[in-house]
Amino acid sequence: MNLATLYSLAPLFSNSVISYSVICYTVAMVNPFKRFMTVLQPAGGSVIGIDIGSAYLKVVQLRRKVGKAVLETYGELALGPYAGSEIGRATNLPVPALAEALRDLLREAHVTTANGAVAVPFASSLVTTIDMPALSEQELSSAVPIEARKYVPVPISEVSLDWWIVPPSPREEAVPSGAQGDASRPALAPSPKLRVLIAAVHNEAMTRFESVMREAGITAGFFEIEIFSTIRALFPQDLLPHAILDMGAAETKLYIIDQGLLRFSHIINYGAQDLTLTLSRALNISVEEAEKLKRTSGLSVDEEASSSLRGLLDFTFVEANRAIQSFEHRFGRTVSNMLLSGGGANLAGIGEFAAEASRVSVTRADPFAQVEAPAFLDEILKSVGPEFSVALGIAFRRLQEAG
Repeated sequence: MNLATLYSLAPLFSNSVISYSVICYTVAMVNPFKRFMTVLQPAGGSVIGIDIGSAYLKVVQLRRKVGKAVLETYGELALGPYAGSEIGRATNLPVPALAEALRDLLREAHVTTANGAVAVPFASSLVTTIDMPALSEQELSSAVPIEARKYVPVPISEVSLDWWIVPPSPREEAVPSGAQGDASRPALAPSPKLRVLIAAVHNEAMTRFESVMREAGITAGFFEIEIFSTIRALFPQDLLPHAILDMGAAETKLYIIDQGLLRFSHIINYGAQDLTLTLSRALNISVEEAEKLKRTSGLSVDEEASSSLRGLLDFTFVEANRAIQSFEHRFGRTVSNMLLSGGGANLAGIGEFAAEASRVSVTRADPFAQVEAPAFLDEILKSVGPEFSVALGIAFRRLQEAG
């Protein structure tokens, strides 16, 4: 598997057109105008991006029109019922059940193409940076797998490994070439180093996702670790340091992006599912009811339940603040803001809470800000945006590669 198979960090489309969406909590979020839109828009050059989460499947279908990306349809499907569990619960479905769920989503969202690409969950991958001597690309291709053995917790033969040379940060570029010391003695130039980003996915996980796509009838042009899809959707041309707090169902990921590349990541072992379960226990209601209430009332529920939610969020943002501070200390770069992404970003009231709890300014992710759409759709696009960052980002890349 080559580098392009796992990720690509090139900026993509800056404009696109999108259709409508509504939310249906019983099974899925789908585009209610999908059939009408399909009649008007031929699917010959269409592509789909698929985001396989632990609690939800997401899909978007795009096509290109006069240099713009046109969104034909999109949808989201809860996986809990396929595991005999509630909506919003994290799952670990076997291949046949996951393929069935994907087929159902494709049908309900009226997807009309099998030409797709798939985002691999961050939990199924390892992404980190390593320091290497300044070697040629050919020499690095042999040396990186050897060095990566120190960081990959399984035999290197059991993973698909790719790498990318990371440009030096401004602080690193500013370091004098000579060593500091007695001015009367000649300074010794340090050995030049390269920082290399490595990305590894376990072969077993890749085989699983390939089987799901095959059983669902999807031709997957490539697989990409979800963080790189998110970067593409949220920061297509921005080189400043930004943080992303991706609040998934099972866990929360804190990513720091600088110069368009992943520089730092941190896992927080609480996710959107924990917020839902906390509401369910505090109010003695079903998990499905709590999932709805999380989106509609959130932190505005009664005092006891709100206090429990705030306790989880306090822990999450304390961890996020520590990670940001660690990055700033290490690289000498100031994080400009933090975007909230994933299902947890739909907790009602989280924006106001985050503004007080975070050491940097916080906004909800709005990947559809890159697209053209009628003004009356602004609110619904902002509402569903955080959950579709990954699917939209990987669909952008697939559309570009499809030519």
